[in-house]
Amino acid sequence: MRPPKKHNGLRAEQWAGAETPTVPDWEAARIFLEVARCGSFRAASQKLRQSVNALRRRIDDLEADLGVAVLTRYMNGVQPTEEGAKIFRAVQQMENASFDLLQARERPGKQVEGEVRLSITEGMGTHWLLPKVKEFQRSNPQLAISMRCGQKPADLLRLEADLSVQLRRPKEPGLKVVKLGCLHVMLFAARSYLDVYGHPASIADLKDHRLVIQSDDERQYLEIYEKVLGGLSPEKLVAFRCNTSTTHMAATMDGIGIGALPTYLQAIGGALVPVLDVGVSHDIWLVFRADAKRVPRIRKTIEWVTQCYNPRRFPWFRDEFIHPDRFHQLYAGEPLTSLVSGFRDLR
Repeated sequence: MRPPKKHNGLRAEQWAGAETPTVPDWEAARIFLEVARCGSFRAASQKLRQSVNALRRRIDDLEADLGVAVLTRYMNGVQPTEEGAKIFRAVQQMENASFDLLQARERPGKQVEGEVRLSITEGMGTHWLLPKVKEFQRSNPQLAISMRCGQKPADLLRLEADLSVQLRRPKEPGLKVVKLGCLHVMLFAARSYLDVYGHPASIADLKDHRLVIQSDDERQYLEIYEKVLGGLSPEKLVAFRCNTSTTHMAATMDGIGIGALPTYLQAIGGALVPVLDVGVSHDIWLVFRADAKRVPRIRKTIEWVTQCYNPRRFPWFRDEFIHPDRFHQLYAGEPLTSLVSGFRDLR
């Protein structure tokens, strides 16, 4: 009879009786993942809505369970250790597996019902897509739209939303990206503003005017304005600054100053005067998880959003710039419902 098989010097019967290693607490591992992603306990505490001390205790417990240090603490933040980087990748895989488990609940044959979480910029969400929701839901009465508006797109891989309409093309693997159209921006002003300050004929003329600016947390707006204005300082021309598209548009319509706004606002009754084409445009991207189309409610919403930005139907979303004065010549669809000034017929 052959002797029992050995494992690292232990007989088989000894190995069978040995204590099986336990998996670390998932909640502590998830906290480690967020702290490492955020780069500091303070930033992670704001995101997780837990105190800094509570997060530190969970990380200390995780390190004690694993027997290794997972984070190196610095004055201004943290960074994963060599062992922590390996654990970080493993926890990421665990997180992705948990998301796949949630997605698996959605049966491909399920009826078009339930909630679809849509992430979109505040301007396009409020002024372009929202007026079209009612008609879409009348055709799909069991489908609810949860719209998340903001400058920063939702993290689809972490299931913060089901799909996203955004102006930045993502680079993460596992996402499907479809170009919907192009968002063209030009300078607009209210008639009341032009009556007081006059109509600028060129960028150089703006030195005698007032600007309404929509800012962002990363201050990218300064780069755009400096590029557009050339040698003029945007800071010296600013009469009003805000952080939302709706306020930006309202301030321009109220005559506070000249604003850089999407041209489609003129199509939905913005009641503004086109001032100058500044050559600024942004591609509009529809983003969703690679497996999202398996879910009927998400697939139906993707089809609807794509139709809402069809450049053949809505000429202001074409790649080439079209002046708002030509919209009535090129648009042959139904009158557009607007939250800006009600109902306007462009035909």
